[in-house]
Amino acid sequence: MADEAYRAVFLRVHPTGKMVLSLTTESDGHEAEYARQVAGELGVPALDVKVVPADTDRFGVGHGFNTSPSPGAAAAIASTTGKILAKAQLLAGVATGASAENLRWRDGAFATAEDPAAGKTIADLAMYAHGTGALPPGVEGGLDAQTVYRD
Repeated sequence: MADEAYRAVFLRVHPTGKMVLSLTTESDGHEAEYARQVAGELGVPALDVKVVPADTDRFGVGHGFNTSPSPGAAAAIASTTGKILAKAQLLAGVATGASAENLRWRDGAFATAEDPAAGKTIADLAMYAHGTGALPPGVEGGLDAQTVYRD
């Protein structure tokens, strides 16, 4: 049997820019805070983030995940949004024709210092990642990430 100390969070950004944050843990009453955290880190309205605690549709049943509420959830969510931002930066580089390293995340978009108005938001990049544009070498389509963690 798997070590039941592990928990997971999974964040999927749909082509519309709406997001689903799935948790292995049961509701702890902090779901609105988690939605605000994701929204703040990814530059979207909190209402665009749906939080699904104990998401058995995503994680299944009987896989050994610890379902008790977790004090480490916020840090795991931050790790997951960081992974989303890292992939989004690569996508923004290809989408804008700029070097990904020259793009900066500010005001909810990746843009160059020379042309901040041409920035790409997470919603723009989610649509791009789901098939409207070329992908960087070695990068899969879609815009999602997961963090498995332990308190």
